[in-house]
Amino acid sequence: MARTILLVDDEPTLRETVAEALEADGYRVVSAADGREALARFRAERPDLVLLDLMLPELSGVEVCRIMRAESGVPILMLTAKNSELDKVVGLEVGADDYVTKPFSLRELTARVHALLRRADQQVALEAVPAVIDLGRVQVDLAGRRLLRDGRAVPMKPRAFELLAFLVRHPGQVFTRDQLLEHVWGYDYGGETRTVDVHVHWLRTEIEPDPAHPALIQTVRGIGYVFRRSG
Repeated sequence: MARTILLVDDEPTLRETVAEALEADGYRVVSAADGREALARFRAERPDLVLLDLMLPELSGVEVCRIMRAESGVPILMLTAKNSELDKVVGLEVGADDYVTKPFSLRELTARVHALLRRADQQVALEAVPAVIDLGRVQVDLAGRRLLRDGRAVPMKPRAFELLAFLVRHPGQVFTRDQLLEHVWGYDYGGETRTVDVHVHWLRTEIEPDPAHPALIQTVRGIGYVFRRSG
């Protein structure tokens, strides 16, 4: 089912242009032209994301954002005027997640939309994962950022734990080495993918019953790695 985006702006041309771009990307778009209509559509449609202009008739965008945030954790992307730095700050303070400044490119806007929805999906996935993952003799304490073996903490480098935590939070999902570098080391990391292999080798020595024949962190030939729960 297509994700629903609530687009709130009092400029008809902008609403039409943005709606066409988002619909071309596969989203369902519902629109509102003022603050009161925005809240009514928000409550009726329960959108997956809100694009909210801060300069609105009837009820200000800041007030609309405040009310929406009190009722829901839905991602809110503000649309702000070029020089309204104060509005940006106030909007973020009342609960908006990000902003784009008018005039903006449709490419930038859709990229921000994709990023916010991806972040929201990741948060849902994190909340669905237990705080401690039991792997037999080994437990991964996600909340405490510890690896336990036979009840005792195993000394770990922070990045190695982050890699393990990322993999166990996405069981059955295959990741390339480049993807793991991006998610764990960061998009601006300048090192080689060999770094991933070194960390995986170390993790296997700590969590696998037989590191020479890994059952938990498995290699997918020609692609990368996948975490699979045993049993």
